[in-house]
Amino acid sequence: MTTAGSHPRVDVVIPCYNEVSVLSESVERTLELFYRNPQYDWRLVIADNGSNDGTSELARELEIKHKQVSSIVLTVKGRGIALREAWLKSDASVVSYMDVDLSTDLEHLPALIKMVADGDHDVASGSRLARGAQTTRSFKRELISRCYVLIIRAFFPRLQISDAQCGFKAASRRAVEMIVPKIEDRAWFFDTELLVRAHQAGLQVGELPVHWVEDPDTKVHIISTATEDIRGLIRLRFQVRI
Repeated sequence: MTTAGSHPRVDVVIPCYNEVSVLSESVERTLELFYRNPQYDWRLVIADNGSNDGTSELARELEIKHKQVSSIVLTVKGRGIALREAWLKSDASVVSYMDVDLSTDLEHLPALIKMVADGDHDVASGSRLARGAQTTRSFKRELISRCYVLIIRAFFPRLQISDAQCGFKAASRRAVEMIVPKIEDRAWFFDTELLVRAHQAGLQVGELPVHWVEDPDTKVHIISTATEDIRGLIRLRFQVRI
């Protein structure tokens, strides 16, 4: 939402599952970046999805403490369902999300938002594999990411993306209304399905090379996530023509 004489409203969603140990610091760092970038009317949305470690209680405390923070507390687990809930309920001109561990350098956020807010792209995605990106992570995760991109291209040869699963994305209100209701995945494959369906809809999708550092305490289980990703690609292959 943008009114005359005002800055574009931007929602930055942080999906959380048992992140009580890092949530406060991530929120403080993000709010500080908002302060340094007043060109947007920022709002930080904590989307807790099924936590049982006190994350939901902390999210409510942060909402009370900071006027730019709001929280959504869900009883079910899944990054995809958290993003679906937050993005569809938002009234912002641009919605986005990033991982709570801030593995992607937070300083990239204004550039990511600008890609959509300026009208050049409907969807913008951070990329750890595009030319100019810098990553610090294990050889195993690097290899898996590159193999996954090759598999995506085997299923959808015309899909021009270098990194589907980077937890750093933004979308216009138009894109959200067109695509998100069609996304079936409730977990990690949400990112890939978002990009595939955006291309199918003829929307402008852009990538932003990012600086990304692996979180050693990540909750992503590589093998199970990779299996679900393959299943998702097989499903989409019969649903989507690109």
